[in-house]
Amino acid sequence: MFNNKFSILFMLFTTAFLVSCDLEELPNENAPTLESFSEGASQADVQSLAVGLESILRNDLEFHYETVGYLGREYYDLTGTDPRYTGELLKGPLDNNGFLTTRAYSASYRIVKAANVLINTVENSEAGFTEATKRSYFGYANTLKAYALLTLANRQYTNGIRVDVADPENLGAFIGYTEALTFIKNLLDNAITDLSGISEFDFTLSSGFSEVGTPSSFSKFNRAIAARVALYQNNKSEVLALLNNSFLDLNGDMFLGVKHIFGLSGNDVANNLFYEIRTGNEFTIHNSWITKAEAGDIRVANKSTLLVDPDTSAPSPASFDGLTGTHQISLYKSNVDAVYLIRNEELILMYAEANIGTDNAAAVNGINKVRNAAGLANYSGGTTDTDLELEVLKQRRYSLLGEGHRWIDLRRFNKLNDTDFLPLDRAGDNPIDAFPTPFSENQ
Repeated sequence: MFNNKFSILFMLFTTAFLVSCDLEELPNENAPTLESFSEGASQADVQSLAVGLESILRNDLEFHYETVGYLGREYYDLTGTDPRYTGELLKGPLDNNGFLTTRAYSASYRIVKAANVLINTVENSEAGFTEATKRSYFGYANTLKAYALLTLANRQYTNGIRVDVADPENLGAFIGYTEALTFIKNLLDNAITDLSGISEFDFTLSSGFSEVGTPSSFSKFNRAIAARVALYQNNKSEVLALLNNSFLDLNGDMFLGVKHIFGLSGNDVANNLFYEIRTGNEFTIHNSWITKAEAGDIRVANKSTLLVDPDTSAPSPASFDGLTGTHQISLYKSNVDAVYLIRNEELILMYAEANIGTDNAAAVNGINKVRNAAGLANYSGGTTDTDLELEVLKQRRYSLLGEGHRWIDLRRFNKLNDTDFLPLDRAGDNPIDAFPTPFSENQ
């Protein structure tokens, strides 16, 4: 849980930036400004900025997970609170000036800005940091910056992103998806160089990062994110090499990993991806996720709840705007449950996918690790490359429900236009492959 010493960061980063990537500053006489950190910061100032960077990763994250979840037909918002959730997101076109487009975009660039501020502050601090300590800050900041840019790149896809935003008065040009992935991978590699040979950080991360609280263990988190990038680049040999230096554990806990933590006191924030099970608050899993599940798959019971009439306990599906769902998503059981940035189950599935075509036996072994953890028997289907790719895609659907992957997976497997994978439940519904560039970016 984050304590009150982070209030300085909340004031700074939640009031200082607008939606546009130019990230203009708003005056606040009662809060510190970016300039106050740019020269002569103390060790305590720098430490607060570093811890605050982790904290700001959580801000508005629900706008990312929900929107990509709806686009991938993982689950629907049938509460009726805003018709855009069942209209614009499922039919298109997306409004380039609406919150569905701009909110997550702005949140990711706040992370990038916070990382840039931390790097600049370390470079100009009067704390007398050794070169090794400086490098540890740089490696940490650039890893989280790369994570935010990857989120942006996957949302914007062919519409491109800006990666050079250090100078608000001289922003870099938009670059395409392939170029963005290359930039992000290089940023992660540079961060690894900075982190090498350093025994400890000068700051303390939250319990959500407890598995990666030292530069050497944090490097394993960095390599896991880099493996995800390599997967999107379809570089399977690189995926395997990177996973070998990550925290992948084929025999380990599926929930070993790095996560956002939440709290309800002080300057902390709640997990807004938690949905109470009640009438009028139906966030329903797509019915096909239920009907296509294998018998005995414990992920179904763990991640979904049958909607019932509170008086009779009879099944009571939710309906709105021509859509119906029988089960609510219940991935999170409370509003302080952790949300993972990346975890072992994803790494095992990446391992399985990356082995397809060169070592299909290893791929099946990875698949079976995930199937067995879900209460299922070993895989008994075909072992052609296509067969195994489809099985990995299926296991990713059930293992990573609501974690921001399905839409991206369908796009990279060229399944967005296949209604067996992306169902179109009403006339006029359409697949959407990218978020538009926000209107403010075109000014």
